[in-house]
Amino acid sequence: MSLPITDTPLTGRVSLPALREAIWDPNLEPALLPAPGVAALLARLRLPGTLVVTTGQQPGLFTGPSYAVTKALSARAVAQELERRWQRPVVPLYWIPGDDHDLHEVATVSWLNSEGGLVTATLPPRAADAPLTPLWREPLGDAILPLLAAFEQSFLAVPVSGPVVAWLRRHYRPDASVAGAYGTALAELLAPFGILCLDSTHETVKRAAAPLLLRALEQAPALDRAIADRAAVLVRKGTDPGVPVGEGASLVFLEGPVGRDRLVLDGGGFQSRRSRTPFTLAELRRIAEREPSRLSGNVLLRPVLESALLPTVAYVSGPGELRYLPLAVPVYEALGITRQLPVPRWSGALLEPRVTRVLQKYGTTVAELLAEGSALEARIARQAFPEGTEQAFVALRDAIERGYDPVIRAAAGVDPTLERPAASARAQALHGLRELEKKLAQHARKRESIELGQIARARTSLRPEGRPQERVLSLPGFLARYGPELLGSLARHIEAWYGRVLEPSAVPF
Repeated sequence: MSLPITDTPLTGRVSLPALREAIWDPNLEPALLPAPGVAALLARLRLPGTLVVTTGQQPGLFTGPSYAVTKALSARAVAQELERRWQRPVVPLYWIPGDDHDLHEVATVSWLNSEGGLVTATLPPRAADAPLTPLWREPLGDAILPLLAAFEQSFLAVPVSGPVVAWLRRHYRPDASVAGAYGTALAELLAPFGILCLDSTHETVKRAAAPLLLRALEQAPALDRAIADRAAVLVRKGTDPGVPVGEGASLVFLEGPVGRDRLVLDGGGFQSRRSRTPFTLAELRRIAEREPSRLSGNVLLRPVLESALLPTVAYVSGPGELRYLPLAVPVYEALGITRQLPVPRWSGALLEPRVTRVLQKYGTTVAELLAEGSALEARIARQAFPEGTEQAFVALRDAIERGYDPVIRAAAGVDPTLERPAASARAQALHGLRELEKKLAQHARKRESIELGQIARARTSLRPEGRPQERVLSLPGFLARYGPELLGSLARHIEAWYGRVLEPSAVPF
């Protein structure tokens, strides 16, 4: 089933990336997550001159908020458009950042059940003193089972939900890690759309990335200064990157006794920020050689790593990434890595039938439905007044305003001290009229409770918890209600959108 889709407005066209030399490293192939159809995609990746468009998002439950999937479909659309224009293979690739350690950020998932009610499920929190384990090592455990049951129970009356429930159960198992389940679920979901998923925590990727991480550590003092200078320039131009810099922190994390720990400058060496363990550069070189899986980059180094390891020309980014990625420019320059172009992801919302019915019934728009306050409800409630009610209130309000003017003047003429009480009497009369109007509106709202409930459910669909749909609701919830075919219609919509917003021409190689 397809649904109407609304796009978030985008100012101007999106710049096209530049071509670069394309060299795919076959040593990375074991890190590509298996799924039906991946072999054919890998064959395309091996073709001479193949380029890559990448994206990624921190692992989440049930594939996380829906924009995690639409980012992948955005990378696909950009790759297809570039391939058409450049006449050479361009493959979309989803980088699974399993090193992320913030379980609290990803431990919650939300969806709308078959009645349109918001359902939220959460994994138990870590103990306060627990290590900040990378999500590729964080097991889901038995706590995932009631979450899966809650999802299934939400759609018992929906015949098309079965395959979606089965797909989630295949991947979100107690013995799987948070990042592992996320990666394999996405790989199966996205492979039919020509999108590869790469496990960035795989030993082959870790070993390939280790030399670059060491170079970032060797140049840590200079990089820290350069990034701080870059941040100051951006702030002067009115852009807040939203990432703290200039605190003597390197771009590298080391996993240790307290979990993933940032390495900070300490004299001529380094110290882990939380465990306070000192490290010399020689010791870190030995770790990179013997245990490369313990090292990882921060958000500014990750896109540099992607460009160093992959023939990527573009990175599909969210709004927050677009703000902070300019901070990484001096990192690319210092490490001698080609910079891929950040491209904005598609953003928008699916308009469920309950939403389109409300829009049509009340002659409203998505903008009015989502506007601050309750202007739409007030407008709907006023429609329940007997004909002429609003005009009667306006006329009475005007009569009070005009009728009191000579009374106030007369009172002032008798005694100037009476002018104020007379004006107060007019204010009280106007206040009483407003209170009466409010009571009429309240009773009208009660009479229109069904209609107002429809509006509330429509608003919950588009802006659950007061936040954009794509940032709260997981895509599996939509697939369970409207069928897996919905993903195809969404992919086609995003493809057409990029055809409109990308610059109109590209120079072939």
